[in-house]
Amino acid sequence: MKNIKIASITFLIAFFTIFGCEDVIDVEPQDRVTEVAVYADIEQVEALVYPMYNSTEGWAIRRNDFWGQRINIEGASFEAKFNFRDLNSIYQLRAGGWSKSNVGGTFAGKWQNYWSYVQSTNEFLSKIDESPAMALDTEKGEVLKAEVRFLRANLYTKLIKFFGGVPIITEPAKITDNFEYTRNSYEDCVKFIVEELDGAAAVLPTTRSAAEFGRATKTAALAVKSRTLLYAASDLHDPNLLPQTTNTELYSYPVTSKWEDAENAAKAVIDIVGEDALIQVADAKEYQELFLSPNENIIFARPYAAGLYEVGTGGFNAANSLPDQAQSPSGYGGWGLCSPTHNFALEFNYDDGTSTGGITPASPNDNREMRYYANLNFQGAEFRGRPVDYALAVTPNASTPDGLDSPNGLGNVLHSSKTGYNIRKFQDESLSATNGISANRPYILYRVAEMYLNYAEALAEQGKDGLASTYLSRVSVRGKQPTINLTGDALKAAIKRERRVELCFEGHNFFDERRWLNEDHLGFDIKGLRWTKETNGDLTFEEYSLFEDSTQGRLWFDRQYYLPIPEGDSEIVPTLIQNDGYTN
Repeated sequence: MKNIKIASITFLIAFFTIFGCEDVIDVEPQDRVTEVAVYADIEQVEALVYPMYNSTEGWAIRRNDFWGQRINIEGASFEAKFNFRDLNSIYQLRAGGWSKSNVGGTFAGKWQNYWSYVQSTNEFLSKIDESPAMALDTEKGEVLKAEVRFLRANLYTKLIKFFGGVPIITEPAKITDNFEYTRNSYEDCVKFIVEELDGAAAVLPTTRSAAEFGRATKTAALAVKSRTLLYAASDLHDPNLLPQTTNTELYSYPVTSKWEDAENAAKAVIDIVGEDALIQVADAKEYQELFLSPNENIIFARPYAAGLYEVGTGGFNAANSLPDQAQSPSGYGGWGLCSPTHNFALEFNYDDGTSTGGITPASPNDNREMRYYANLNFQGAEFRGRPVDYALAVTPNASTPDGLDSPNGLGNVLHSSKTGYNIRKFQDESLSATNGISANRPYILYRVAEMYLNYAEALAEQGKDGLASTYLSRVSVRGKQPTINLTGDALKAAIKRERRVELCFEGHNFFDERRWLNEDHLGFDIKGLRWTKETNGDLTFEEYSLFEDSTQGRLWFDRQYYLPIPEGDSEIVPTLIQNDGYTN
């Protein structure tokens, strides 16, 4: 197996920015306490761990970027597009796509950010074992150590999703180091992640008290393992299907037992949470509420509340970093930043389980499945006391005015949806205003439904269609869709559709479409619905392409299966091998 030597300026910068991100959880500033004093007291040691939880994802894809504080990865996926002024600079997925010097404002800094947290976890792990605090309270010290191993493994899962194989570094960098590292293979990275998670799971508690919501558990560690092995087993990493042609060990996972391993990892979580554990709901409103407060179907989440939400530019706590204002339609005072595409909306079935077949229905918002109404705002949706109205009137007047959410409506009309949809999921409609703060809203990172879908996919890939259909059906039926009893490719397609719908806007689709090598959902003609009010008040619509010039639409280049290593590394240090496709 070839090792690729790198000497990274970016590593050097990142490693000595131990807490370089805006911290959500406040701790005592470390310049007020000596390091000796910190590691002598178990409570101070615990306080060191809190900021490391900022390494998990939240509502913000990038906390030190104005737009990145208010959106996540959904606008770079099949699910949605960035809405305001149709800006391409946010995700850089139109025109020429990503380059080694430009990946869009929200992706810039991912490499440095993740490595800064790897450094902080390594620093902690290098000192905890021999500390007085560990000697005085070994049991708590071991749990804190397991938490940090969990967080480091979780960081590596994100690094390999965005960059492929990366250096496995388990010791903190020192100023005397030569900063030359080798980039490990993707397979080695997966093995390292799994070993770390198994080690953490053996120590972490299976559950936490309500007061510790958001802290790592054994179940969370096993859930991260499940997702890691599912991704590794997928087509993107199949040695026979690799889109890359150089340095293939950075992307390949040549493990013959890969689907069995993915199956067993998902089943380990299911054995803890239960085989029929999904909370049942009566309607779309109850389904929406599953995402607004802690519940037993959440395996791991980032907690949000007053004082625990993303920090905005200028040092203020930005309520508009939460989805109520960031994603509500413009007429409600919302910013509607990531508009769901009509392409994605067609993934939602009819209420009887019939597929749209990718064809726009004559009445697109009628008789759709329950999750359509829970997850999307659309023309006529009842939202916050009135129907959403995107329609422009042929002849605006008192009896047929332009819609309140249209480009001639209320609020900042530059934020009016260009697709005829807004994100409804995660909205707390009990708040009196879109800039309110919910008491205990979680940003869900891992939950039971995903584990069932992970299990179903791993089973289906091995031809275990009966059991796969059983677990797929548990998610489908909870969503008020029929039981699924399919085989072969039809079953695999149903699993993919169920993931798109059930897990929408939760950060999955960007990676799912890539790992499935589904380029039709990576580069595509972005569609929307344009609504019109006739003079008699009747509504009509047309499906249209948001970008008439196809070169301005969502284009696809094979290099975009991964982000490039930042240009500073590849240009300043020539020995750093760049990801496939970014060398020019």
